[in-house]
Order: sequence, then structure tokens, then C-alpha cells
Amino acid sequence: QVQLVESGGGLVQAGDSLRLSCVASGRAFSTYRMAWFRQAPGKEREFVATINRSGGTPYYAGSVKGRFTTSRDNAKNTVYLQMSALNAEDTAVYYCAANIPPLSGSLWSPSTYDAWGQGTQVTVSS
Repeated sequence: QVQLVESGGGLVQAGDSLRLSCVASGRAFSTYRMAWFRQAPGKEREFVATINRSGGTPYYAGSVKGRFTTSRDNAKNTVYLQMSALNAEDTAVYYCAANIPPLSGSLWSPSTYDAWGQGTQVTVSS
């Protein structure tokens, strides 16, 4: 089973930028669709962004579109989430997730993804 490890979270000011990284174990990373989700206290886990196995056609939640960018480096088994213009509503634990083929289900649903990282905390102070 693939293991995912996120890093890059922290405490920032509103308007700042932050880049999260997620490193996957194993040799099959380039076959996985990857996604980012987040979960704020008392709320359900919500979709943030997803990217296909070749790094094309990313999709974003409306709340982050234009501010967040996801990318991947298959040579490094790593997916990134570049976040800019952060605000207090972005405060959450951020998780990366991997879909192991075949893809079945909605790209925006947590149940579509087979492996999850432990999460990294992002706190934005206003």
C-alpha cells in the first residue's frame, strides 16, 4: 500500500503564501491520480484540488480556484499545493490522497481515493 507524507504546513498571516508537498512511497506514483482535501474543526473533509497522473487537467474547488495551484513531479514522487492569498477560511488540516487505478467514483469525493497522508496543519491568522 502506498504511503503518503505531507509537509509544509504552518502558521501564516492572511494574504501570505504557502506550499505544501506530499511524497509518495513506491514506484507506481506516476499511475495515481492525486488530490488534496482539507478538514477544518467541526466540518467535513472537503475537496480542494486534483491532478491526473501526467500532471495535466487539474481541477479546483470554487473556494480556492485562482488562488491555489496543484502540480506534480513524477520523478520525485511528489505532488504540490501552492497556496496564495490565504485567508482565515483556509485554516484546516490538509491531506493528500491517491487514487490507485482504476478510477471509480467522483473526483471530488473522499471515497474515491485509496490512500491518505497523515495531514499537515495550515493556520491563517487574520
